[in-house]
Amino acid sequence: MTLSFFDQFMSPSYLGIPLMALALSLPWILFPTPSARWLNNRSLTLQNWFINRFTQQLLLPLNPGGHKWALILTSLMLFLITLNMLGLLPYTFTPTTQLSLNMGLAVPLWLATVIIGMRNQPTIALGHLLPEGTPTPLIPVLIIIETISLFIRPLALGVRRAANLTAGHLLIQLIATAAFVLLPLMPTVAILTAALLFLLTLLEVAVAMIQAYVFVLLLSLYLQENV
Repeated sequence: MTLSFFDQFMSPSYLGIPLMALALSLPWILFPTPSARWLNNRSLTLQNWFINRFTQQLLLPLNPGGHKWALILTSLMLFLITLNMLGLLPYTFTPTTQLSLNMGLAVPLWLATVIIGMRNQPTIALGHLLPEGTPTPLIPVLIIIETISLFIRPLALGVRRAANLTAGHLLIQLIATAAFVLLPLMPTVAILTAALLFLLTLLEVAVAMIQAYVFVLLLSLYLQENV
């Protein structure tokens, strides 16, 4: 039976029950739980070091008012990295390739930053829609353009991550299929294709981490504008 390359992005189900909730809850089970001991194991020490370093870099450009978001942004970063990395394993499903999930994360968080800006400093928040020193005839046009760019932000957040991960998974599947087909016909070309597949997999591991970091970094920049 011939399957489409896009079948891997279909939401999995078992006996008619969607397994999206299971795929979203699995990363939290894999994290080592903190303990009250003075000396921890290596995995927990590495996890704590990574969280501390990421939180420091994330909060460096933010005002003290934005430090309240440290917990949610750090948790979101770990969650997205784990989802993206688990999706690279064979016979697994990547929830972050679904545009609905990406938009479900991007829209509420972006809207929260906008609401915070409108509540705390409405003049400065509205001032972003009109750059300083704009000629009078261009004021209506620039306000429309800046408003459109403001509402495009959550769409860009969601589409960027979904498109990059989907393209990477498709490339891996295409090259793996080519290597499998070429193996009995041209073994040398198949070995070179397998080497290319290995390099592409390493690239996809980096992309999975970078996309999660970029998602959270852009949210922190949007927060910085409104805090």
